[in-house]
Amino acid sequence: MNAKAKAPKETPQLTEEELLAMSEDDYMNTRQLEYFRALLERMREEIFANGQVTISHLQETAATPDEADRATQEEEHSLEQRFRDRERKQLRKIDSALDRIANRTYGYCEASGEPIGLRRLLARPTATLSIEEQERHEREERVFR
Repeated sequence: MNAKAKAPKETPQLTEEELLAMSEDDYMNTRQLEYFRALLERMREEIFANGQVTISHLQETAATPDEADRATQEEEHSLEQRFRDRERKQLRKIDSALDRIANRTYGYCEASGEPIGLRRLLARPTATLSIEEQERHEREERVFR
């Protein structure tokens, strides 16, 4: 039997335009969840690739006797490590979003239960709050600082 005959037929990946053109009744259907799962997995892979670049960059750094060069090198390393730290935090958010996709709660506001909205999720795939709830949260944060 032919290997191609056995392979299940894959539904083509939605484009962003097709995603946005879907009716509100289709919100977070299987194809939309698959679109965001693939998007989040690409983001995850990119973070891992960036981490590997950082590791190799830090390993190939040569010691330099010039103090100014050494200070510049240390500053570059510090900035790179801070950036990777932010990516590690983003990775936790990505993993959380993938978990929400798996249990079909992705795309809904954690505070209100209302849909977050496709445009917001396209801009920030790890969002857990609707725009309204996020704004309320930020106002409260400013007040109680």
